[in-house]
Amino acid sequence: MIKAENLTKRFEDIVAVDHITAEIKEGCVFGLIGTNGSGKSTFLRMASGILKPDEGSITIDGEDVWENPNVKSKYFYISDDQYFFSNGTPQELMQFYRCMYPGFDVKRFYHLLESFGLKKDRKINTFSKGMKKQVSVICGICAGTDYIFCDETFDGLDPVMRQTVKSLFANDMEERNLTPIIASHNLRELEDICDHVGLLHRGGILLSRELDDMKLNLHKVQCVLKPGMGPEELTGLDIVKTEQIGSIATITVRGNQEEITAQMERCQPIFFELIPLSLEEIFISETEVAGYDIKALIL
Repeated sequence: MIKAENLTKRFEDIVAVDHITAEIKEGCVFGLIGTNGSGKSTFLRMASGILKPDEGSITIDGEDVWENPNVKSKYFYISDDQYFFSNGTPQELMQFYRCMYPGFDVKRFYHLLESFGLKKDRKINTFSKGMKKQVSVICGICAGTDYIFCDETFDGLDPVMRQTVKSLFANDMEERNLTPIIASHNLRELEDICDHVGLLHRGGILLSRELDDMKLNLHKVQCVLKPGMGPEELTGLDIVKTEQIGSIATITVRGNQEEITAQMERCQPIFFELIPLSLEEIFISETEVAGYDIKALIL
């Protein structure tokens, strides 16, 4: 388990991460979501032991990360701004990581390189951005670590390759309990893979919840009400947001599906239906309740 307590990092007068307290459990996909500058990369760099916290602590399986080689062997970090050895090849990179990670799966590494259509002896600096990301992901998967930290890893990958990477993560989660922590500003990209999501805003965690719990507790209702009746007259509902276009009202409601359905039937609208919310819609609703400017938060 990864545990952050009162974690804080400043760069002169800028507070990049502001007193974050969070837990990331093993065997789940944790999506770290937020706009550019919200502190995602700084959080991952502290979790990776690259940056030292100014306040608080971050531990992996109960041990401090900073200057702890034993802990550092448990995770692999894929940076958004990747670095490769000058004129290095994938094969040379593999040989380097074998020294860092004794459990590195060389056979699988060559198999994935071939499957991805990447030449083991071609210089990495001649690869495209997406191909470089593929090399990093392959190294991360083959390192055999318990955790993998991904900073905008899907950025630059084509749709087929993004789905392939997600499948690799899912396979290793099932076979060896891998825990991916994926930082992204793209909510749609993470919706089909994350179990738990945390929303960073201005260096702090605004929300941190199980994705299924959020989807079960928040619903969108489209309805046509009786003439002369407005959405504000729908009693017994915990209404978060209301929009009206012509005769159709769209209402975001908190609560479970059965209770909402029963209450809507009691109000006897002309028509209504419950529509699943996307991850983006959930966060828009939650952050509006918290009083934040959505346009500054979402994409």
